[in-house]
Amino acid sequence: MSTIRLIAPSGFCVNQAAAARGIERLKASGHRVENQSVVPRRFQRFAGTDEQRLADIQDLSALPEECDIVLAVRGGYGATRLLERIDYSRLGLAFRQHTPIICGHSDFTAIQLALLSQTGTVTFSGPMLAGNFGADELNSFTWQHFWQAITEPKFTLNWQSPTPASSASGTLWGGNLAMLVSLIGSPWLSVIDGGILVVEDINEHPFRVERLLLQLHHAGILARQKALILGSFNGATLSDYDGDYNFDEMCRMLQQRLSIPVLRGLPFGHEPETVTLPLGAYGELQHDGQTASLTISGHPVMRQNK
Repeated sequence: MSTIRLIAPSGFCVNQAAAARGIERLKASGHRVENQSVVPRRFQRFAGTDEQRLADIQDLSALPEECDIVLAVRGGYGATRLLERIDYSRLGLAFRQHTPIICGHSDFTAIQLALLSQTGTVTFSGPMLAGNFGADELNSFTWQHFWQAITEPKFTLNWQSPTPASSASGTLWGGNLAMLVSLIGSPWLSVIDGGILVVEDINEHPFRVERLLLQLHHAGILARQKALILGSFNGATLSDYDGDYNFDEMCRMLQQRLSIPVLRGLPFGHEPETVTLPLGAYGELQHDGQTASLTISGHPVMRQNK
């Protein structure tokens, strides 16, 4: 049995029923769920005042030994408002003694990249309480891949990506594309040299995704990577105005401009079915032109049951 501490550093949890369902599922699987009071907490559009949401993060420096997992309730917006007030030195010192499994995605990417930049802490880009564990139907793929990522010191993901063959190895990093780009030029983003960058997003038209990726390109960030992996980009609606311009065309244009491999198709992001990726871990990528294989190691894992 693990102890899971909930945090809500971003938007108010609109779907309270989903959050309650997620809590019950985790408890039914034998886990203890703490700090449930953050779920109904609200100030304006946020899951509490800035001070309350900041405390969610600051309190992680005093986690009891038995707390295994820190799980974000949902994304939305609000994490960026906290970045300059987080005590990274205190958190870094605590995490060097005991690194919990910190998991979330979407808006939470801002805090994850800041922790990686300021403290070197590896966190997990993966499911959250309401949207994933509280879904109407729990996705078994997402559930299994979450527990695999946080319990196995080394694991491999395989997926189909009909793009030119390639191989690469380096630090695995990234997360939500819009949040990553919003941190360019700030102290909260340390660009990884020779890394494997994995990005995803939702409700962004292909031209908006292109613009974000070109910003990474123009900033010199993509050229410093060994490979770029595109996860899920769903929720956009095309129109007649787009002609034959779509996500496929955008990817083709991008690959022509970049000297690094661009892989697609990884089930990662704002989808019912998603893998869990440790940001800051070590990745080894092999791709034969059809099937991609990413082996990940060097991330924190749960301790054996005591």
